[in-house]
Amino acid sequence: MDVTPTASVPSAAPDTRRWIDLVLADRARGHSPALTQLLLGALVLAVAIAVLATDVVGSMPVFFAGVIGIFILTGLALVVPWDRMSSWWLMAIPLADIVAVGVIRSAAPALGTGLLFIFPVMWLATGFGIAGLISGVVTASVTYWITVAIGPPNGAVLSTILLPVVLIAVGLTSFLAARRAAAQRMLLDKQAALLRQSAERARRQEQLVTEVLDAVDFGVIRIDETGAITVTNDAHARLQQVLADVEAEDQLEAYRTDRTTRLPREELPLERARRGAVFQDERVWFGTPGGLQRALSFTARRLRDSDGRDAGAVVVSRDVTVEMLAARARDEVISSVSHELRTPLTSILGYIELAIDDPETPSRIRSNLQIADRNAEQLLELVSDVLTASAAADDRVELVMQPEVVEVSEVIRAAVESLVLRAGERGVTIDTTRLRPAHAYVDPRRLAQVIDNLLSNAVKYNREGGRVSLQSATTGRWTAIVIEDSGVGMTEEDVEALFQRYYRGVAVRSSPVSGTGLGLAISRDIVRGHGGDITVSSVLGVGSTFTVTLPATRPGGGGEA
Repeated sequence: MDVTPTASVPSAAPDTRRWIDLVLADRARGHSPALTQLLLGALVLAVAIAVLATDVVGSMPVFFAGVIGIFILTGLALVVPWDRMSSWWLMAIPLADIVAVGVIRSAAPALGTGLLFIFPVMWLATGFGIAGLISGVVTASVTYWITVAIGPPNGAVLSTILLPVVLIAVGLTSFLAARRAAAQRMLLDKQAALLRQSAERARRQEQLVTEVLDAVDFGVIRIDETGAITVTNDAHARLQQVLADVEAEDQLEAYRTDRTTRLPREELPLERARRGAVFQDERVWFGTPGGLQRALSFTARRLRDSDGRDAGAVVVSRDVTVEMLAARARDEVISSVSHELRTPLTSILGYIELAIDDPETPSRIRSNLQIADRNAEQLLELVSDVLTASAAADDRVELVMQPEVVEVSEVIRAAVESLVLRAGERGVTIDTTRLRPAHAYVDPRRLAQVIDNLLSNAVKYNREGGRVSLQSATTGRWTAIVIEDSGVGMTEEDVEALFQRYYRGVAVRSSPVSGTGLGLAISRDIVRGHGGDITVSSVLGVGSTFTVTLPATRPGGGGEA
């Protein structure tokens, strides 16, 4: 969940109180008056020492009255807890300083002590904005003019104007400098607030990601571009603990899917991911053969940064021990059942062949027996393929084939002939009008097995009164066979997993039609074993189209086998 807090932006024209708080922060408000006043007190002390040394003061009591006033104000600045008082009370100190400086100046006008007016004016202009600037300049100017009026005659009239002008310039400069400083502080405060909010948002998002990763039941490992592991979740730690229970970690042995072939350390999924490999559902058995073993599935994906450079990888692992053992048990059951089917099928084929060879068998019966013989042969081959699939260590089935140049349309018509009765029972029409003469370099028995499987599916999973359309053609080096039906169709997920062993689509699983889910997987292996391929396009509720592509001639040329 992305939570974006709204930052409070300070006003562009802060009021006087906001101004004072920006110039004199609460933490510094107790120290700033004391420091400013100490500087003025130090200068007045220096002036007093000079006066005592030269004795140029007209009225010593008046002079020291002003000096004592400065010292008293300095003491107040040191002892009064200004941070607990209103900011406006601070103005009393510099305003009183102006009066005390005026007293000192009236007693010793020849010493130029009027310049001391600059310090309280700067203080007022800096700390209290435009109000402090005006009050400081006006109070200092009026005080100065009063001291000039009550003092001895002064022929330098220009000085009476120059000092207020200097005070205005100094005060205005201090005011503008304080304004810039306040604006910068406001900007810094805003940026600091945004940074705090960004940091808090990042912390919450990191916490959310961590909670999600720790909640899943598969391990997640983040590897940076150097190959170092930077992130792991709780599930990964649990999987490592399971493996540690199987065998000591430093002696942990890894094996391929056959559970007996040792896997070198450099070929372990994590090591391969560190070297930049990308893979999916790599399965590894851990533990000594004959003892306790656990199977883990690994998937690795590379990551890219905003510039497209490699940023490491994410490796996902999960425990598939139960799944692997269940698949092995399923294969063993299917293998056992298929093995038991071989003996009666062989016997059936023998008696059918005897009946066909018997000269007393009528020709009509012999034709039906030949169809039954062909289907029984294909059934026996299917049983053999199931046994081969059950014994295979991976998803690919190695099949024995004897290819030759075959007229494809004849094989298709023979398959249609064996399915006419079944199609008629469901009212399914099989259209062969678009079959064209086409030849392919294939094993005729294996091609018949593929066509029978695809055509049988097109009839079984079709609608009552549906339609199946067949096409064949040779173009250049390739021959294409197209089987199109108006059946239940498939989803995109079904199409992606259709050729996996034992897979049955969603619509098929919900139908009363039974099946093993092996036919299409074996058919694809047969076609690919010939150098071709099977593709499918389907729309759920509309129908499916299977396209078989096969080599038209023997690889390398020659045409005939």
